[in-house]
Amino acid sequence: MRRTIAARQDSNAVYLIDSSIYIFRAWQLNRPSHDVDGRPVNAVQGFLDFLFNVLQRRRPQLIACAFDQRGEHSIRQSLFPWYKAQRPDYPTELSAQFHQCRELLDLIGITWRSSPLVEADDIIGMWAQSAGTAGQACVIVSADKDLCQYISRRDAIWNYAHDIWHDYRAIENRFGVRPHQIADWLALTGDKADNIPGVAGIGPATAARLLTKWGNIKTLLANLHKVREMKFRGAALAGQRLDECRQQIHQNRQITGLIEDPDVDTDITRMTIKPDFAALGPQLDRLVSPATRNQWLALLQTLGEAKATA
Repeated sequence: MRRTIAARQDSNAVYLIDSSIYIFRAWQLNRPSHDVDGRPVNAVQGFLDFLFNVLQRRRPQLIACAFDQRGEHSIRQSLFPWYKAQRPDYPTELSAQFHQCRELLDLIGITWRSSPLVEADDIIGMWAQSAGTAGQACVIVSADKDLCQYISRRDAIWNYAHDIWHDYRAIENRFGVRPHQIADWLALTGDKADNIPGVAGIGPATAARLLTKWGNIKTLLANLHKVREMKFRGAALAGQRLDECRQQIHQNRQITGLIEDPDVDTDITRMTIKPDFAALGPQLDRLVSPATRNQWLALLQTLGEAKATA
């Protein structure tokens, strides 16, 4: 029987959306389409569909979207110039649709944030910490494993595309480490998606074994002489390679964990939905069918009524 995940049942949970992945996915999968002025809008329409389904299925009262600022020189790139260097810039037609998505969020009344210094992951991490301080559960909507590090025992991460939910215990079962150890785990294993090199010979299982024993990278590196004596095949070689890669591990750990931007607003009480109905209707007319437009306006009205009676 499928185990109940507490955050999934919590009607007061804060929904934190890793927006870029869903816009990019819509651009890749949706057939090309254009608005009444001939502008490409397949990614915008796909993001609207995604957002409508999240709002309709989950009925959140608090929700926010985080974005990356592509092309900016972030703190991570200052620390490690090769960070995500393999990723090409977005095509012009897709970049323009990101801008349209943010404009629509303003009209729908959903909070969104980006930063020139940190990534969407960090913004979500700061928001999750703020929710935790306030004693509220959060649901992170993303397929990115890096974001698992921000899940506390009251939270969950929702892979929307596959409708898979992971809470604290499920993350521990999946990776072999607790959520707060994910950044250390990535510093050892590396992350091809972000162009972060791992330590040769230290795979996910070995990294999990080491962190289960020593807790964190600092303690691990202070006990490398004992790592060589651990009871698993290749322990001596693992200890040697970790010793040889100390500098790389420290550098990795600087970029796999949370980096904060104090200028990002983390007040979760501001994350209510406040639609501008007068301006939103005409914009939806340019993008979607009259039936879909009416469904959007009715849904937002219903969410507003639910907030008023809460």
